[in-house]
Amino acid sequence: MKSEHRHELKTNELAEWLANLPEWLKENSKSLIAMAAIIIAVLGFYGWRRYDKNVVQVRQSDEFTSLLNSASSEKMQVAARQSQGTDSSHYLIPLAANLKSFAENTSKKNMAALALIKEAETLRAELHYRLAAVSKQDFTEQINRAKASYTLAVSKASSNPQLMAAAKFGLGLCAEELGDFDQARQIYQEIISNASFEGTISLVQAQQRLKYISDYMKEVVFKPEPKKEPAVATQPTIQIKPFDANMPADANLPVDVNFILQMSGVDSQVSDINMSSMSPDDLSKDSDVNVPVE
Repeated sequence: MKSEHRHELKTNELAEWLANLPEWLKENSKSLIAMAAIIIAVLGFYGWRRYDKNVVQVRQSDEFTSLLNSASSEKMQVAARQSQGTDSSHYLIPLAANLKSFAENTSKKNMAALALIKEAETLRAELHYRLAAVSKQDFTEQINRAKASYTLAVSKASSNPQLMAAAKFGLGLCAEELGDFDQARQIYQEIISNASFEGTISLVQAQQRLKYISDYMKEVVFKPEPKKEPAVATQPTIQIKPFDANMPADANLPVDVNFILQMSGVDSQVSDINMSSMSPDDLSKDSDVNVPVE
């Protein structure tokens, strides 16, 4: 009896709750909508993070690796063509633009910093690989573009000492290329003095650069190319060798026609034609040296 009574009470409560449900939903609609939005946002956030981690980041890493490999291989090819007298430095400009675009679109600060460093290096390399003369205006503008990329890389690599040191070292190189050696010294000294840069390759590079910067300041003057002596034409040397029946006859040497005919199996005798030279006095006045001998 008690169990039946309890079951009846629960049934009545459920029926009463269902009867009041529409009114309850109406009264709490705003709260329910807000709660549903929060749940959807949380689920969407975790779903996006999972997608970003498994798909987007992997795709970006592959793209970035491809860009770095392309930049490295293209630099080597440009250098090889330069050694052969072919200027293909302009191929580096699109690569620099792609690296900059990647840095602007990625959310990963370290990847963006490295892309900016490589972009700046590519811009500087393009200038040094040119075979044609570079105007001072073009040189200054492009180095300033590289300098801006290095500066932005410093701000993005605040949590990575190795990348920050590399970006600062690039700024020192830009200062040198623009002729501001005092600023370059200051930048290299800051790198050396920064304890967080211990163990980085950029610190060693800064030490070497600071050690020899006085030599870089000197103007390099090349000696004039030595004058080449004009080639003197010489008479060809004729080497006279014994006659060889297996070798072609030399038109410049006397030939024994009878000997050749005998070697060929011909019995007829032919007078010696070129065996001895004839003096001009032996020629008759009516003879013509241009007429073949009959």
